[in-house]
Amino acid sequence: MRMYDLILKKKHGGVLSTEEINYMIQGFTDGSIPDYQMSAMTMAICFSGMDERETVDLTLAMRDSGDVLDLSGIKGIKVDKHSTGGVGDKTTLALTPIIASLGVPVAKMSGRGLGHTGGTIDKLECFPGFSTEISEDTFVNNVNKIGIAIAGQTANLAPADKKLYALRDVTGTVDQMSLIAGSIMSKKLASGSDAIVLDVKTGNGAFMKKIEDSKALAKAMVSIGNMAGKRTAAVITDMDQPLGYAVGNSLEVIEAIHTLQGNGPKDFTEVVFALGSLMLQLAGKAADDAAAKSLMQSVIDNGKALDKLAEFVAAQGGDASYVYDTEKFPKASCAIEVRATEDGYVRRILAEQIGTACMMLGGGREKKDSPIDLSVGILLHKKNSDPVVSGDVLAMIYANDAKKAEAAKEAVLRAYEIGREAVSPEPVVKEIIL
Repeated sequence: MRMYDLILKKKHGGVLSTEEINYMIQGFTDGSIPDYQMSAMTMAICFSGMDERETVDLTLAMRDSGDVLDLSGIKGIKVDKHSTGGVGDKTTLALTPIIASLGVPVAKMSGRGLGHTGGTIDKLECFPGFSTEISEDTFVNNVNKIGIAIAGQTANLAPADKKLYALRDVTGTVDQMSLIAGSIMSKKLASGSDAIVLDVKTGNGAFMKKIEDSKALAKAMVSIGNMAGKRTAAVITDMDQPLGYAVGNSLEVIEAIHTLQGNGPKDFTEVVFALGSLMLQLAGKAADDAAAKSLMQSVIDNGKALDKLAEFVAAQGGDASYVYDTEKFPKASCAIEVRATEDGYVRRILAEQIGTACMMLGGGREKKDSPIDLSVGILLHKKNSDPVVSGDVLAMIYANDAKKAEAAKEAVLRAYEIGREAVSPEPVVKEIIL
């Protein structure tokens, strides 16, 4: 078998066999197939596509290129959740304690933020002492004991995907549906959970800007998960404006805590409940959406979900007192108002630009090794369809550098689109894909 022949086959629209895909991924991972041949193959895939079976085979080959976590030592149906990334997306922090407090084990691998989207690990590290660098034994024991553990992705989790993504990133082959779906799902399948719920964002602040592309990606990933023997579902959610009001690590943690106290933003709470409903149904804890959401509300009302967050933080070395006293979180040294310059209604908030403004403040990374300031961020005061009078505060900038604050202020002001006519707000939950 030769890689040269496989490239020609795919270039001419042929279908690769399971054996050919396994050979290709194994060879690329161990270095026997060079970058230039794999880049030719990814470009051929971009032009010729992959069918459903090829996409599943590609995903499984990347999953099996490294460690596959064995979570058989965890009792019950393990449920994982993945988001394709957005601005203000602190969903994991509110969602996982709710689900764990209802007896569904959550064993999750998470990453750090890069670019205009935030990372779960960065947010969790707002709790002093918190660590996601825990052993596999501790990971399993924590899930069995308290129902939840979140760890950083190991270096040997789907290494073929890491290597392939780096190549795609510099050869213009990132935006191919099978390659995107395989990249995401190879890591999720290697993480070992029994069921997977996917939050696929759509809109300005999302990786997928168009709803049709988001639906296609969701359907592809759900198909991969189900064909790989995992119970899988997806929710298409809006990212044409930031989720909730808080953007920035500690600000988002505080907003997640408020949500567990029953005081969260409407749009954020709706996303949490939509994802949680599917997690509970896939785990067999609820018969339908209404029953699932009733259970979720009950553990918010009785305080069990908030207590579960504190228990989880403490189990991974963090100071759980911050859960009950959010005034302890570090505060930025200056706060600057962003005021409207005209009357009207908020038509749109360019989420990606808000995320970029937060990154300018130091709240996100331009490169993987960039330092991050957990205290800075942006707190929105006006969202889509809200009426605005000139001089109203649209948002607050929290910064530790005056020059960065002024630059971010201009970016936030440009992110707001104000119109004369009121617009109906877009639904935050667009569609459920089963």
